[in-house]
Amino acid sequence: MAFVLRAVFAASVAARALASCAYGTHLFPRAEEGAVEINTFGYAGTVGPLNWASLDGGEANVLCATGTRQSPIDMVDGSFQMVPASDLRLEIADMPEGTEFENLGTTVEVVGRGGSLEVAGKTYEFQQFHFHLPSEHLDNGTSVALEMHMVWESPEKDVAVIGVFVDLDAGQAPPPAKRSVVPHGRPGHSLRRGLRRRQEASGEAAAVEEGFGGVQGFLTMPIVRPAATPSSLLETVFSQVEEIATPGSSVKTAPLVMSELVNTLLQGSFQSYSGSLTTPPCSEGVLWLIPTQKLQIRTATFEKVRSVIGFNARYPQNTPGEPNLLDIAATRAARR
Repeated sequence: MAFVLRAVFAASVAARALASCAYGTHLFPRAEEGAVEINTFGYAGTVGPLNWASLDGGEANVLCATGTRQSPIDMVDGSFQMVPASDLRLEIADMPEGTEFENLGTTVEVVGRGGSLEVAGKTYEFQQFHFHLPSEHLDNGTSVALEMHMVWESPEKDVAVIGVFVDLDAGQAPPPAKRSVVPHGRPGHSLRRGLRRRQEASGEAAAVEEGFGGVQGFLTMPIVRPAATPSSLLETVFSQVEEIATPGSSVKTAPLVMSELVNTLLQGSFQSYSGSLTTPPCSEGVLWLIPTQKLQIRTATFEKVRSVIGFNARYPQNTPGEPNLLDIAATRAARR
């Protein structure tokens, strides 16, 4: 018990240097006079997720390796509860004069300027939103191009995060393969031609071209992509991402219409579970809300974001309530 108390205390101290997911909350107060603090953890090597628990003395981030309700997770049936939009209240003020857009070294973040979330009898205030590439949560086993984390904090210092999947536009479909590429009589040719005829007859051909699930010219099944809403808000934010390519840099955004985002999210429902921060100190008790509504940005925009963020996604954790994957690995290694 004494060890746990020391770990909790150490985590609160270490948060100053680590918790980008909770930047702007009591776990990681925003720096004075507009300074941007650069995070000291990372996503590869000795500063990566497999070694987060040993950073800062080995006690501050102990939950990263021992916590049983860690995030992110695979959003599959049985791992969450569905919350209808009618069961919560979501408001975020527009920012007609823009706001700060910062590079924290491990992510890029937009500072909030007012907003509230009411859910399950508790009220949270909007702090910031930042991005992970690719998505940290899995959408029923599938990763998405980006995930936006909208961070909220209650007066009681509870933390909630709305994690929004951000997909890419379909772009221009590749031209159909010529029939001469696969000679008549080659195995699979007649089957593929029959499949194509059935798709054309049923009106599925267009969907196949848009979401083709393999190399053009080979027999495969289409990838069914969930509908996503193009986001002019994110296009506006990311239009300046190359201006903050250097960690510690910041820029003032153009006006941001946050109501566009709110209206989109409230058109669907929210998948909810109790998890953790996805960055050190991996504090648990975080209320997660994953909207069924997805956003969409242009592929060219994504490429700009990737050139700045690189890779910053923690690997999927065990089902909430099950042992920590690192704890399982350590136990098995000790038995050898």
